[in-house]
Parts: sequence; C-alpha cells; structure tokens
Amino acid sequence: MTQPDQTDEAPRLRPGDAFPDFDLPDAQGQRHTLKDSSGRYLVLYVYPKDNTPGCTKEACDFRDNMALKQHGAQVLGLSMDDAESHASFAAEHSLPFPLLSDPSADFLKAVGAYGTKNLYGKVSQGVKRTTFLVGPDGQLVKAWYAVSVDGHSDAVVQAIEADQAKS
Repeated sequence: MTQPDQTDEAPRLRPGDAFPDFDLPDAQGQRHTLKDSSGRYLVLYVYPKDNTPGCTKEACDFRDNMALKQHGAQVLGLSMDDAESHASFAAEHSLPFPLLSDPSADFLKAVGAYGTKNLYGKVSQGVKRTTFLVGPDGQLVKAWYAVSVDGHSDAVVQAIEADQAKS
C-alpha cells in the first residue's frame, strides 16, 4: 500500500521551542490565549471529538488527576467541535476546564495536531490526539503526538515534575 503524501503535515514542535500563541474561544465564547497561562504550566490536550469513548476517558482522566491541580497546571481541551457540543460535553462530564474550539483547524495544523491519519487501514484527514505541555515561560516542555489515553494524564504530571526538578 502506498503511504499518503506527508508534505502537507506541519513540522512537530520540539522541547524548548516557543509555543505558538493562540486566540481560541471556549463554549461560552470567552477567548483564551497563551498569555492567559503565563507563569504556570499549560496542558493543552487536543482530542478528535466530543462524547466519543476515548475522548471522554481522556477528559475525565484530566478532570480527576489531582496532581495536576497540586502543580497549579492550567488544563485546556481543544478540538474542532463547536461551542454547543463543548458545552454539552463539559456539562455531562463535569469538566472544570475550558474546551476550546478551532473549527477551521488552522491552529491545529500549525502545531502538527491535524493531518493524515491511518486508523485500521483507513486513511483520512483529521484531528490527531496530541498533548502539549507548555512551561511557565511559554516554551514547550514536551509534546506527545499519537497519544494513548490510558495513563496519559499521569505521564503529563511526571513531565511537569521532571521539568520542575531541573530548575
């Protein structure tokens, strides 16, 4: 089988890179930017679709991870879903953090979280489950591309603790 052309894919961000600024709305229409998280860790997790099994598990894991709260990390979810979908999803699962919307996928493409996916042999274009850990200084601490949901929120906490230990 021929692999799809990967030339349309955005380059992956690397630790130490300045994280790209964003200005995206949440379910209530409030705008969120990178500067809003200045001085603390930002966990920006990108997920394909509200109310799907893997995305629900991931959101609930971030919701329930007490260590993230203890470290003062700001958690933001991001998908292409609209405000109405986000509001319903957040309410149904008591999500205490904003869910941002990027319906054009412009930001998702810029950070390498949108593009060619191969799921069980079916090649398509879409949102790739990705998480970015941004440090208090706005630099990328770690990026997880092709996230496996199980244990992921704990891996994010470990990365925060490892980064803090370097300071």
